Amino acid sequence: MKINIRTLPLILFFLILLVFLYLLQLNRDPSSIPSNLINKNIPYFETESLLEQKKFISEEEFTNEIILVNFFATWCKPCRDEHVFLNKFKKKNRIKIIGINYKDDPEKAIMWLKKLGNPYSNIAIDKNGKIAIDWGVYGIPETFIVDSNKIIKFRNVGPINKKLYKKINKLIKNIDSDGY
Repeated sequence: MKINIRTLPLILFFLILLVFLYLLQLNRDPSSIPSNLINKNIPYFETESLLEQKKFISEEEFTNEIILVNFFATWCKPCRDEHVFLNKFKKKNRIKIIGINYKDDPEKAIMWLKKLGNPYSNIAIDKNGKIAIDWGVYGIPETFIVDSNKIIKFRNVGPINKKLYKKINKLIKNIDSDGY
């Protein structure tokens, strides 16, 4: 059987097309990028606090309780979209939320929080992105859940939406009941 040389590129094209179609069919979640920090201690850091006239020292801020850590910026549209859910966490769960203001103008951040509400217990300023690098942040918004032993238990890349809000609520309850 002889294959016509003209049909070879067509066959190759269809094989590549099939591979791409297969990859599109996979149920991949872009927010589930693996993290080397899951089940490891939080990275410690010192920086300025956005709202308080003192140094933000993570060793003092991360106490023996479940904490939601949220990297955000005023220039980030998805951060604005998820802000309503952070406010819900604060009101309904009464969970401690620590914000990390990423490469942002502090004055704009303060105005943004006055306008949209402030769900954060305290906010660290990450002027140059070093804190984000230490935490393995790919892009903002990014959210972590830290247990009472200061171990990172969960990470989400991207904004919190209704579905994720429910998932995080369930996770917080499980961490709390497991006695972490």
